[in-house]
Amino acid sequence: MEMHQLRYFAAIMDEGTFTAAAHRLHVSQSGISTQVAKLESELGQQLLDRSGRQIRLTPVGEAVLPLARNALATLEAIKHTAAEFADAVRGRVRLGMIMGCSIPAFLDSIADLGHTHPGIELSLHEAYSDDLQTQVLAGSLDLALIGYAGDVAAGLDVSIVVDEPITAAVPAGHPLDRPELRLGDLREEKILCLSPGTGIRAAYEDSCHRIGLDPRVDIDASSPVTLLRLAERGAGVAVLSASSTQGTGLRTVPLTDAATHARLGLIARRGQPSPAVRLLGTRLVTALQAD
Repeated sequence: MEMHQLRYFAAIMDEGTFTAAAHRLHVSQSGISTQVAKLESELGQQLLDRSGRQIRLTPVGEAVLPLARNALATLEAIKHTAAEFADAVRGRVRLGMIMGCSIPAFLDSIADLGHTHPGIELSLHEAYSDDLQTQVLAGSLDLALIGYAGDVAAGLDVSIVVDEPITAAVPAGHPLDRPELRLGDLREEKILCLSPGTGIRAAYEDSCHRIGLDPRVDIDASSPVTLLRLAERGAGVAVLSASSTQGTGLRTVPLTDAATHARLGLIARRGQPSPAVRLLGTRLVTALQAD
């Protein structure tokens, strides 16, 4: 079955005759007739009743015609969407990102955009996740990559790219270098965590509250790298997501009673974004989910 066969079939019913359909589509009448006959042969059913002076749909044709129109409409929507992603897309995108963001897939997507779509002007803004949500809602940012726990603010759409539990990062041989830990096991240690307004901090605090613990933090910083370097030097236990600790010499120990996950998500205001915003958003989500 070919899309042009469905197009010919729909055009015949729109125009009422093979001749008029052929004229509209700029093809020969015999060509349309042959292709519709091939469609009927492939389906094993007659779609058109050609016995009278006026072409009519058979019962099968009446059932198939709406489906054919839907398929043709979907094809046009695909073409339209693809066109928006062509090099001709232009515009300005104001993109927010969490403090100290160094995710390779995120940075690669931004760098690649400048090569594939030079007509898109991009401005980047760093802030804590709570502030980024406020700025997107206010319209001062178009998109933002945030860390959060629970739900995002009302009025925002979010595409989740990371959803993982928090963990404890300790040096090898540390007293807490065990197969697993509970949050209460950290009570005698200095706690290192990200600053308030970040997803990992929110996940840690909410997990503590759920089991009746005080979510104490002794040292906070805006960058996971800073916390990891401090943990390596014995300054305390870093509470972070598992992916944040990859590539370090620290042991990543699951916190089995930490119920609230830390999430990364790309947020945008609900509504109809510009082609440039939609293009960048799709690229970022695809790259981050595949990372």
